[in-house]
Amino acid sequence: MFEALSFALVPGAALVLTGANGSGKSSLLRLMAGLIPPAAGRLAWGGVPVADDPACHRARLHFVGHADALKPVMTAAETVAFWAGMRGGNSVEAALQHFRLGALAATPCRLLSAGQRRRLALARLVASPAALWLLDEPFNGLDQDSAADLVEAIATFRAAGGRVVLSTHAPLALAGAATLALGDYAPRAPYAVSG
Repeated sequence: MFEALSFALVPGAALVLTGANGSGKSSLLRLMAGLIPPAAGRLAWGGVPVADDPACHRARLHFVGHADALKPVMTAAETVAFWAGMRGGNSVEAALQHFRLGALAATPCRLLSAGQRRRLALARLVASPAALWLLDEPFNGLDQDSAADLVEAIATFRAAGGRVVLSTHAPLALAGAATLALGDYAPRAPYAVSG
């Protein structure tokens, strides 16, 4: 998918992954989340290979992919409380309010719109602690106000030392973020002539 790729994230850093469809943005995020192994090279945290203790690595991160991972019968509040409970968080109401979901706290997930479900999936980031956020196209389905809420949540998280890696197709102004264009790291196919 990509080769000769190397980067490091210090506390408070953000990395924005860009590139065309199929350039490897989602694959890189899944690799960083420990969901797929690297074909070559290594992924390390604090100099220690993630492969040495994958459970510890998974415990330090939140991964929000394309699917919102919500149970249809659970309410918005129950959903955020579940995630907060898994991580020792306790800011369920604050997380719902941050993403403008307070009035929908008792609403089952199956009744939420696509944008509301996306905001709920993102609310778990605010509700429970993690050192690293991996966000795959997190702005999909968000209106302008909700996108601003996410940018604010990212800024607050980074100010507290959190690290963020996110992918996007849309132009994104994230203060102090580095950008990695994955198309620049695509393996080069050998030149072929057919005749």
